Formats: sequence, C-alpha cells, structure tokens
Amino acid sequence: MARRRNAHFRRGFNASNPLERVLILLVLAAVIGVTVGLMLPQVSSEAARMTGGYTATGSAADTLNRLIVDDNQNASGYDRDSFGFREEDTDGNGCDAREDVLARDLTDVQYKYAGSCEVASGTLDDPYTGKTIHFVRGRTTSAKVQIDHVVALENAWQSGARDWSTVERRQFGNDQYNLLAVDGPANQEKGSASAAYWLPTNGDYRCDYVARQIGVKDKYHLTVTSSEKDAMLAVLHTCPGQAVPDDN
Repeated sequence: MARRRNAHFRRGFNASNPLERVLILLVLAAVIGVTVGLMLPQVSSEAARMTGGYTATGSAADTLNRLIVDDNQNASGYDRDSFGFREEDTDGNGCDAREDVLARDLTDVQYKYAGSCEVASGTLDDPYTGKTIHFVRGRTTSAKVQIDHVVALENAWQSGARDWSTVERRQFGNDQYNLLAVDGPANQEKGSASAAYWLPTNGDYRCDYVARQIGVKDKYHLTVTSSEKDAMLAVLHTCPGQAVPDDN
C-alpha cells in the first residue's frame, strides 16, 4: 500500500515535467524572497559596516561623530506650539520666519505691496524634489510651498529640547539655519521623521540635507539615535569631504 502511495506521489510530482519544474522553482523563489526580505535589514546594516559603507570624511562626518547617541528617545509631552513658530522676529526686521524664508529661498520675488513683508509670488527650485514651483500667495495656493524645520520640531523635542526653556525652544523654532522653503507635499510626507526614515527624493540634495541636520544638531547640542547616525553616515559616504553649512 505504501509503495502504491509513493508511486502515485512520484507520478503526481514528476520533476521531468517542464511545467512542474517551473512551478517548483516559483515556489522556491517565493520562499527565498520572503526569507531574504525578513533578514535583509539586519544583514545589509552589518554588510555596510564591514565594507566601509558607514565611513565618511569632511566636517559634517567629524561633527556627527561628536554628537551624543541616545537610543531611548520618546516624544511624550511634545507640543509643537511650545516652539512658537512664526511668533518670534529673531532678526528684528519686522517680518515673521515664514516671510523671511520665502524671501530668502525664492527667486523673482514680488511683495504684496511696497515695503510689505508678505511675499506675493516667486519661484522655488525645490531642494527636496528637484521641481520648479511657481508660488502665488492665496488661500488655495500658498500651501504649495511650505517652510520645513530641517530637524523637525518633534525630533528636536525627543533629542534634547524637552529640557530647554521656553526662550530656547522659540529660538530654535524660528532659527533660519533650520528652516527651508520646500515643496508642500514633500514636507507633509517627511513629517517628524529623522534621516533614518526619510530623505529627499532629490538625490543630489541628500548630502547637503544631512549636513544641515548635523549642523543644527551640533548648534543646539541635540542627540542622534544609532539608526539615524548610520543613515547619515551612509549618505555622507557618497560625498567625501562634505562640509557643515555655515550659519549665517
């Protein structure tokens, strides 16, 4: 009886049949794909470390390596309003942070009227996506260009700002060094993510982006997580000698 069952099994799964061989190979490929998908994050990280993928040169890398690593961060108690974005005139020119950044980052700037702080229109070469955006102020159009905190406010909170005074948080929230005019949808996609979870789709800007985050974190003595640091080093590995941007 057992011999008949074995014979039936061999007839039912005849590896000499080309169609059955293809089906078996497809099943094996699926199993291997799932296994690799589960293991790849751990394997790729170690492989990058062993092959020098996290080595980098330049002042950005040197500064990053001086930052404190803290893997016990949490966002409890975070309140975006505590950073007072657009509520401080840090340079004393009578304009809020959004208007200052629009005036700085857009070209062909037109103001609402002579002497006004309000930017009515302009052109943005968006660093995050590489797109050219024609900005026009309006209820349904202004959000096409948003002001991003390069080191997100929630990220800053988790990495040290929870212990700051109100004055220090408001200074950070309006610091031009940490602000960029960018594509609105890209800014929404980024949210509060660190470099470990989000990078600009414009690959040509990633080194500058990471270098600025490092500069901001150094300026305000903020920490990084291990995964955040690895992600930054992986980017800097592709641009030897990358410098931290000047704060001016």
